[in-house]
Amino acid sequence: MLTRRHFLAGTACLASGAAVAGFGRGTAMGSPLPAPADPSAGSVVRPDLTAAERPTALPCFAGHRMPMWTFSDGAWPPVARLSLGDRLDVLLENSLPGETEHTSIHWHGIRLPNDQDGVPYLVQPPVEPGQRFRYSFVPPDTGTFFFHTHCNTAEQLGRGLVGVLIVDGDTTEPYAADETVLLCDWPIDLDNGTFRSFSTTRGASKAGTYGNLRSANGSTDTEIRLPASADCRLRLINSDRTRVMEIAIEDADAAVIAIDGIAVPPFALTSWLLAPAGRLDLVIRSPREGGVARLVDRRVDPVVALARLVGAGPAGSGEAFDPRPLRAGRIAEPDLASAERLTFSFAAGKGTALPVTDDPVERMLLGSLCLSTDAFWTINGVEWPGRDHAVIPPPLAVLRQGRSYVLTLENASQIMHPIHIHGHSFKVLSSNKRDIPVHHADTVLLMPEETVEVAFVADNPGKWMFHCHVIEHQETGMMGYVEVA
Repeated sequence: MLTRRHFLAGTACLASGAAVAGFGRGTAMGSPLPAPADPSAGSVVRPDLTAAERPTALPCFAGHRMPMWTFSDGAWPPVARLSLGDRLDVLLENSLPGETEHTSIHWHGIRLPNDQDGVPYLVQPPVEPGQRFRYSFVPPDTGTFFFHTHCNTAEQLGRGLVGVLIVDGDTTEPYAADETVLLCDWPIDLDNGTFRSFSTTRGASKAGTYGNLRSANGSTDTEIRLPASADCRLRLINSDRTRVMEIAIEDADAAVIAIDGIAVPPFALTSWLLAPAGRLDLVIRSPREGGVARLVDRRVDPVVALARLVGAGPAGSGEAFDPRPLRAGRIAEPDLASAERLTFSFAAGKGTALPVTDDPVERMLLGSLCLSTDAFWTINGVEWPGRDHAVIPPPLAVLRQGRSYVLTLENASQIMHPIHIHGHSFKVLSSNKRDIPVHHADTVLLMPEETVEVAFVADNPGKWMFHCHVIEHQETGMMGYVEVA
């Protein structure tokens, strides 16, 4: 057996990135992955979802029934699971409280038809209270994805309107276990059993409004029982509105096998910065019978334990840890030699010069006098008008369908920004500050004053949102769209 020291020996890793170490199965970084999966004939999966207020006592709420908004009456979070080639057919009904709380569903990370993307006003009408809307599409990629609303997102996502979407078909050999871990940071007042503010002026103008209660799958004391001494898959999803987490595994060997749902040649994990809306698939060698490993967030001091991974059952084979790779993704390879180059700069806007206040009366007065209290962030010097999607500005860029593009993403601020593209997946090429492996991602984290270069083929026609996934940044200007025509 490899010890953790031997396993990580010689690997170069920053907290932002990855230890780029190969394994014995011929999948060192840069080596080809096994061929992509072939779609099945396809069946139809119909998880009808009703957005409604459902008072819920998740284990992390210490017995309090919180006024959560959820998509279903069953277990939270709801999970839609299908095989590559299956059609997802969803009837969304809006039963949220109030007469004006419209909603929609964005299928995060899915390269789907534009009219199914779930952005109100831009690609579909908002689903008003009492109305329904049907989504129907065939996901083209295997992997770990999720879904959430794209209306009043800070509150709707903060109250629990989120679900997991898994598309099976990427394994070459089955793992001993396959577990999903949905991570969240709840802003709640346990003494009164109420939610705190989902968005504040101070948070929106800075790094975001953090919650005060961390959970994994709805619990602060999450235990995941795994077959002992075996290779097990963990699908991590950061569903939080704000918090960047530095993911690590303590007391077990671990490897990264997919980022944002798309396979990478397995490499050793030391730690990985998992941004809001990011996903990370790991294979871990589970502990021996009765042993415990920990999934942790190292970005805070002291380290936060997110879940305990407990070995259960007889000892495994004792073979050295050599994680099986996933099948390659089905994303078109950009032609870097002929690609058109564009630059997008993400920066503070004029609103940051205004007084910062969380007092509602003072904020109302500032709004009536200054008109721009909520315009804190920009893309290429332009802010999205207003705090919602109703007023549609011109596109940030018009891209030619089928052409390759290299985008230079510049963070011209002192705050981290996870930048999300709808309908496509970037090939992340390089950073001017970090050693990161080449990989695909739909949500690219930009560190302060960092420049990241990405490439992609604009092969999905339509109007595609392009925004920061710190939700308060999105809702205060750092949102736009590109049009592929």
